Amino acid sequence: MFRANAIYEGEYLLGTSIARPLIAKRQAEIAALTGADAVSHGATGKGNDQVRFELGYLGINSDLTIIAPWREWDLNSREKLMAYAKKHNIKIEKKGNKSPYSMDANLLHISYEGLVLEDPNAKPEEDMWRWTKSPQEAPDVVETIELEYEKGDPVALNGVRLSPAKMLASLNEIGGRNGVGRIDLVENRFVGMKSRGCYETPGGTIMLKAHRAIESISLDREAAHFKDELMPKYAKTIYNGFWFSPEREMMQAAIDKSQENVNGTVKLELYKGNVMVIGRNSSKNNLFNAEFCTFEEDEVYNQKDAEGFIKLNALRFIISGKNKKFYGDE
Repeated sequence: MFRANAIYEGEYLLGTSIARPLIAKRQAEIAALTGADAVSHGATGKGNDQVRFELGYLGINSDLTIIAPWREWDLNSREKLMAYAKKHNIKIEKKGNKSPYSMDANLLHISYEGLVLEDPNAKPEEDMWRWTKSPQEAPDVVETIELEYEKGDPVALNGVRLSPAKMLASLNEIGGRNGVGRIDLVENRFVGMKSRGCYETPGGTIMLKAHRAIESISLDREAAHFKDELMPKYAKTIYNGFWFSPEREMMQAAIDKSQENVNGTVKLELYKGNVMVIGRNSSKNNLFNAEFCTFEEDEVYNQKDAEGFIKLNALRFIISGKNKKFYGDE
């Protein structure tokens, strides 16, 4: 997903959306291992997650029975859920006696919905955030990091090779202490309504910035632009729960192909919620050629060639312009 630079509606890094097909896949695997004939999820009848989970189940094993308590039982409110949990000694993490936000925490992000967030004009409570410092409280010094990429994937942090899981955990910690990765948005759910949610994705925010930086120096222009055109469709496909669809696999093949030469390092500065690229290098696949783009004298580029290039690109304007009236014409 990060190879695609995927974001939904300009902001959301899809932290919950990408988790659901993985959970659904593992549930189906465990059902097969244990001989179970049913799986269950805790998603509401109003949300996206019911779609994501159930498309996953049905795509993997359509013989499974799906149990959705929010839709089928009488647990159709947060207060009823809290009462059910208390009756059956199910521990729910919360602060004081207040019901918790609707939260989803995984390796990529943590999301918050409900309570005061149901008013899209209400500022989130500061004690809601769990992973990140507020930018105002973040350190007053810049933290510099370096990410190394191989085939579009970050493989090393500050020279130390890490597994994908340890990479995300490390970047979450670094980004969190620097106030990176908070967003507050109203999004369009697949089921048809708008919802307001807050998200913390510190590591993912760093990865997105760094990945675009290494692509900028190692990825062909038209390949990069085609990826950018493909990305909203790809992001929407994941958001709506179609991870196991043939169209997602088709897009993935193109995206993965584009990453074959996306190798190198990116230097970033983190400061009070900001992620700033300060350098990028791709020694094996560098498409930035100083001889061609320098403002000083060079021996490889004939600037007169641009005249014909411009005229050919303007030819359709020239032809159509002859049929138009210009300023001052009667």
